[in-house]
Amino acid sequence: MTDSLEILLTNDDGIDSPGIRALYDALSKVGNVTTVAPADDQSAVGRAMTYEVPVREHELGYAVEGTPSDCVVAGLAELGPYPDVVVSGCNEGANLGAYVLGRSGTVSAAVEAAFFGVPALATSLHVPQSEWPPDTDPRDYREVADAVTYLLENALDAGVFEEADYLNLNAPLPTDDHTPMVVTRPSHVYDMDATEEEGVVTLHDNMWAQMDSPDLPDPEGTDRRAVYDGKISVSPLTAPHTVERHDSLDELAERF
Repeated sequence: MTDSLEILLTNDDGIDSPGIRALYDALSKVGNVTTVAPADDQSAVGRAMTYEVPVREHELGYAVEGTPSDCVVAGLAELGPYPDVVVSGCNEGANLGAYVLGRSGTVSAAVEAAFFGVPALATSLHVPQSEWPPDTDPRDYREVADAVTYLLENALDAGVFEEADYLNLNAPLPTDDHTPMVVTRPSHVYDMDATEEEGVVTLHDNMWAQMDSPDLPDPEGTDRRAVYDGKISVSPLTAPHTVERHDSLDELAERF
């Protein structure tokens, strides 16, 4: 892949986050990067859209007063050259498991690109709960940046996106050793609950405590297991969701 590669870069942590800066610096070495990212934190907004969003110029590109999906549509349709690939991230915190795919703004930006027919990568860095709230800097994202660069330079020509619409990449914090990359599937483990006190309901995502526990319920081959074991997880995913036909539903529809 040559330096003519056009890359649209976005995220959900906001355009001033360290993760997007790290990717911008790394990807600028392999292509032309146009950044169109939220002006502030838009974490966990899913594919929400604002439809009418103020835009201002930023040293990295464009800051949009909207959601990640707003940014992808604006970047593809108006603000930048039409890209070969969309990269979303790098998120400060992992996006692991099937249950986060529709919730994460980082992943949702990649899904939005997929509906345009543009290959996309969602990228996230796992920060242990013991180090939360995180205080990362661009150096913490060096292996993520290397992994994304490697995929951009190889996956497009290898035909990866003839089968997958987008990739969801999650990495552990870097160590002194090289971190291997493995292909995974999203974990189906789910553990959320809620408590109510004085008229306020608080939602609890218990999945993150499991990542710091010696007993992880996720099997081999899943994204959470890979990151838990200190590996870079890459899940090849499709959009829209697949359709499963069932004789019982066909019969119900015919009888209606």
